[in-house]
Order: sequence, then structure tokens, then C-alpha cells
Amino acid sequence: MPLFKQAFVHKSSSPYQNNERLEFLGDAVLGYVIATDLYRSHDELQEDALSLMRVALVRGDMLSEVALECGLPDHLLLGPGELKSGGRTRSSILADALEAVIGAVHEDGGIEDCRHLITNIFGSRLMNLEPENLKDPKTRLQEILQGNNEELPVYEVESVTGQDHDLSFKVKCSLPSLNIAQFGEGASRRLSEKIAAQRIIEELEALGLG
Repeated sequence: MPLFKQAFVHKSSSPYQNNERLEFLGDAVLGYVIATDLYRSHDELQEDALSLMRVALVRGDMLSEVALECGLPDHLLLGPGELKSGGRTRSSILADALEAVIGAVHEDGGIEDCRHLITNIFGSRLMNLEPENLKDPKTRLQEILQGNNEELPVYEVESVTGQDHDLSFKVKCSLPSLNIAQFGEGASRRLSEKIAAQRIIEELEALGLG
């Protein structure tokens, strides 16, 4: 099966030849292209701000929004169950398929073709995103939890690796009452907590609690 066609095949349609492997690749490629674009276009910003901007651009609801604009739902191949339950417009399926398309483009055309594609489909989102307009993910998460009468998150440092001048912190953010946990890794504990909080927010949004 051609890779570009496979990028639209959900696992409910084909348990073996589907888009999951391409999604894995596309996720990494998208993160790299977005990171390099932000690095080159915002030389006044430090890692903390750049990381928050990257997370905002590659989060699930942003990807599903881009996928809808591209008309991607019309091309999805879904199993009968997913079709009946509205899978063609489900955010997680759309986001995964968009990443799979990026993965297929990378395998067929390389990183520059991916950069051209991502720049085009993200458009003004890349140009207009300003770090000062991004609310701290930890604050957003707290507001979401309070709005749903849930307990506040617990942050724990799982590990600290590297040399003194190049440390990497791995932080776990957990919601015991909802049995949800995510990890964040960065050059500081504060940054790692923010990344983990953003990933929790994405999971809550997928559950309809965002």
C-alpha cells in the first residue's frame, strides 16, 4: 500500500496496515520542524518560552483543527464501529492522521518537503503565536480542575540527569482522583512541570473535561 494512502487508514479499518507507525514518525518530524522554525524566527526568546509555543502548536486540538481545514476527514478509512460513533470528526483520530500524513511525506520526500507542508498548513498560526499570550499550563490545568470540582494536581520529580551545566528534569504530573498521569522533561523543574501539565490538559480535553 502506498504510504500516503496508508496515512489515512485507521486501525479500526485495518489492524495491520494502518497509520499508527506513520503517526509515530510524523509526531517526531512535526515537533522537530516546529522547534526549528520557532528557534530561527524568535532569537529573542529562551527555552521556556519556545517550549510553551511548541507545545501550543502541536497539541491535539490544534492538530485536529488544522486537519479539518485541510479536508482530511473526507479521506479517512475507518471501520464500521468508528464510522457509526462519529470517528470521522473525532479530534484524536484527526490529529493522529495529520501526523501520519506528515510521516508519509517525510518518507517519500524528506524533511524539506515536510517543512514546506507544515509551513503551509499551519499558516498564520506560526507567525502570530506570541508567548506572552499563552497562559501558563499549570494555571490553566488548575482552573480546569477547579471548574470540574476535582482535586489539584500533584507534581513529583522523577529524575534529574546530566551534568551541572546541562541538567534534564523529568517531572510527573498526576491527578489521583482521575487516575491520570503524564510526564514532562526539560532543562528546569519549572519547565518540566509546565510540559507535563499541558499534556494532562490535552488528555482532559480528549475526555471532554477541558
